[in-house]
Amino acid sequence: MCGILAVLNCHDCSLAKRSRVLELSRRLRHRGPDWSGLYNYGNHFLSHERLAIVDPASGDQPLFNDDKSIVVTVNGEIYNHEALKASLKQPHTFRTQSDCEVLAHLYEEFGEDMVSMLDGMYSFVLLDTRDNSFIAARDPIGITPLYMGWGTDGSLLFASEMKALMNDCEQFQTFPPGHIYSSKTGGLRRYYEPEWFSESIPSTPYNAQLLREAFEKAVVKRLMTDVPFGVLLSGGLDSSLVAAVACRHIGETKAGKQWGSKIHSFCVGLKGSPDLKAAREVADYLGTLHTEFHFTVQEGLDAIPEVIYHIETYDVTTIRASTPMFLMSRKIKSLGVKMVLSGEGSDELFGGYLYFHKAPNKEEFHRETCRKVKNLHLYDCLRANKSTSAWGLEARVPFLDKEFIDVAMGMDPDAKMIRRKEGRIEKWVLRNAFDDEDKPYLPKHILYRQKEQFSDGVGYSWIDGLKAYAEEQVYEFILTCFSHLACFWRLYNLILHRVQENMMRTWMLHAHIHMHIRKHMVQTCR
Repeated sequence: MCGILAVLNCHDCSLAKRSRVLELSRRLRHRGPDWSGLYNYGNHFLSHERLAIVDPASGDQPLFNDDKSIVVTVNGEIYNHEALKASLKQPHTFRTQSDCEVLAHLYEEFGEDMVSMLDGMYSFVLLDTRDNSFIAARDPIGITPLYMGWGTDGSLLFASEMKALMNDCEQFQTFPPGHIYSSKTGGLRRYYEPEWFSESIPSTPYNAQLLREAFEKAVVKRLMTDVPFGVLLSGGLDSSLVAAVACRHIGETKAGKQWGSKIHSFCVGLKGSPDLKAAREVADYLGTLHTEFHFTVQEGLDAIPEVIYHIETYDVTTIRASTPMFLMSRKIKSLGVKMVLSGEGSDELFGGYLYFHKAPNKEEFHRETCRKVKNLHLYDCLRANKSTSAWGLEARVPFLDKEFIDVAMGMDPDAKMIRRKEGRIEKWVLRNAFDDEDKPYLPKHILYRQKEQFSDGVGYSWIDGLKAYAEEQVYEFILTCFSHLACFWRLYNLILHRVQENMMRTWMLHAHIHMHIRKHMVQTCR
């Protein structure tokens, strides 16, 4: 996962400004440690910190069209780049094998409409030097982060993380998923408007085969890589299905021919945690090259300030779940792996959280899934992206494939309803779709394993340790406040006492002088 920064319409184009842009871009280098690029045209700067996954040899950014009149800096992956190249009507010369280079050529032919043609996860800024215009866009769900800010000099900035906008912006905000910003109109507009976005209740019958095929396609397209990769495997339903499908199809892909048909899988947890045990069982069943990482509660607590710095949120649940993922990502990167598949998004699509048991009807069930999917960029997508990117590792999420979302959100939500008396636990539609008696994807008890929160599955003492740590910190803070208050109160009383003493002395002096004056006046009168 790369880091991008764009500073546009700035008034200062000096060498000092260029140095400042480079300084801001360096704040994103953890996301892309492989190479740095900076393009300057007039009063515009486009910067890129690269994590090289597709075409590592020649895919450095920013990228250009044929005559270099269009330049783009991209964070993400365009999975349908080969089909998009084939769709171009005019002859184009490509300088690299990067999946992102096609954006510049697409814009040349289709203009701003090209953003709706993309299938992938992406945030990008594109500059058209022919008319000095520019656009910025973010993928439909917000898998990749993007922020926009307004500089103190009147410039407009875009960056992968907020830390690159600090100090140089009067204000900044999250760039909304599924939107495009155009300098020609001076505002944002939504380009991603699927049928489910209106939250109207769909009526398409549940089709297990269609759901399974859509998910398999989503996993396979994410095996597009020229570097070593793996799968995050917790042993729960979602990550296990990702791993199972990847293992089943890896031999058919370019990555499989390049890196072999044995997939690496990774799990993290406290010693003896539920996830470690379940993940090992799934790994043995699938035949992955499995590595498990252990961490202690204290190691997790020590990492929290750094976790918050990278994920840029104080949301309690996000921090709690990000910490193990943050620690695991560092270990994975140390093994030479640059990309992993992960299972985020399934619970939002299929109502996998335990509170969905209380849904009174299918209408409320569907509206809640819509709300959860729309907010993924604030929580699970943010966690998965920034926890891994902190160490130059890219996480890809097949459940949030655009076509798969259309299938999952387009079915009659009555099929998703939880009915335990009928044997339908949460996410039954997904479990049933992969319940193949002839060629099992997973063991039955794994396929129907009840959900664990990621931060629960890594070990229950992690949550208990966090609570104890938080209580201790709050208690010490309160004691410190009371200590300061006591010091202030003592100082206040001391000052008050001194003031009172001085007032008394002043009054006594005044009385003494008054007495002498009266005595002198009496003597004078005699």
